[in-house]
Amino acid sequence: MAQGRKGGIHGLLFRGSRRGWRRLLPLLVAAVLLAASFPGAAAAGAPGPSGSRGPAGSARLPIHVRGAATAQYQAGYTPAQIRHAYGFDTLGATGAGQTIAIVDAYGSPTIQQDLATFDQQFGLPPAQLTIAYPGGKPRKTDGGWALETSLDVEWAHALAPGARILLVVARTASLSDLLQAVDYASGQGAQVVSMSWGGSEFSGETSYDATFTRSGVVYVASSGDSGTGTLWPAVSPDVVGVGGTTLPLDAQGDLTGPESAWAGSGGGTSLYEPEPGYQVSYGIDSGGARAVPDVSFDADPNTGVAVYDSTRYQGQSGWYVVGGTSFGAPSWAALVALADESRTAPLAGADSLLYQLATGALYAQNYRDVLTGSNGSCGSLCTAGPGYDFVTGLGSPLAGSLVPALAAAP
Repeated sequence: MAQGRKGGIHGLLFRGSRRGWRRLLPLLVAAVLLAASFPGAAAAGAPGPSGSRGPAGSARLPIHVRGAATAQYQAGYTPAQIRHAYGFDTLGATGAGQTIAIVDAYGSPTIQQDLATFDQQFGLPPAQLTIAYPGGKPRKTDGGWALETSLDVEWAHALAPGARILLVVARTASLSDLLQAVDYASGQGAQVVSMSWGGSEFSGETSYDATFTRSGVVYVASSGDSGTGTLWPAVSPDVVGVGGTTLPLDAQGDLTGPESAWAGSGGGTSLYEPEPGYQVSYGIDSGGARAVPDVSFDADPNTGVAVYDSTRYQGQSGWYVVGGTSFGAPSWAALVALADESRTAPLAGADSLLYQLATGALYAQNYRDVLTGSNGSCGSLCTAGPGYDFVTGLGSPLAGSLVPALAAAP
């Protein structure tokens, strides 16, 4: 039986005639001219926020695992150590009445059981965990994202044990699907949304920044784990970008040396976002661009935390020691939940408040200034130092003072 002709462009290409190429050439020229007239379309994933598509590209996970998984807990900082190191243990707040939304791709099919194992190991109360799939359930399990999910959920609960955890699972790791999940989380009564992921900056990113402006919701994102450089959405002006440190502790959670900048902490100045007013007022010399990170938290896998995950990550499962700026996002989200517990209305303009609470004598009360370490070899832009720097931001939280200050802020 003779094969039928190929239709459309395939037909033009494979008929083997000059007539086909003559018909195709005008179409190709028109397509090139149309693309040139919209230079930002490919990078931004047009159409914009009101359209059916989001930004192009996929998110990366700023997560690092140290060593092999073990069947029983053996290593990694415990909740008690981290709570003491940052002063959470001086607070009476638990996050009761608050909702922390955690947005991750693919999720974990074992998160309920894994969280229960984590809680039992460290004597934590049972968690109020709800899981949502606004774009439909993912078609596969991804080991890296499953471990990320365990890190985010377990440690948000560890630091704000009274808060409700809403895990919003994106169908894929595309920025479009993740932003859909962020939109859903924002509409479900969450006071804070944790985003332990990010993608390369793109020319149309400012048109998606409105995603993070929902009144009464604080957005927190990891700054990245590749050293000097920036990720979106951490660079969005309405997102709290969290960088990373090395945190040497003894068994009780006391510092055995200075907290220093972690070499992998993402930071620098944005390619497309202008410097927001709160950074201008603070006097950051960023050349008129948005500077990140805003704040920091433990991230070095060599000073990493314990995480339990029974899905298979690189052929292993069980107890891991995990680091990365992935850890900072849910930890700062938990801090916001603790502050909101004592407020009559949830925090608004959190970024601006964080900088206001780092002025004058307030700075030493509310932040641990990170003075040493670097994330690259580009001089002052890559080196931690007194006050704000492009590696650790304002520094790490002294939660015993910062949480009450946020709670009392207008």
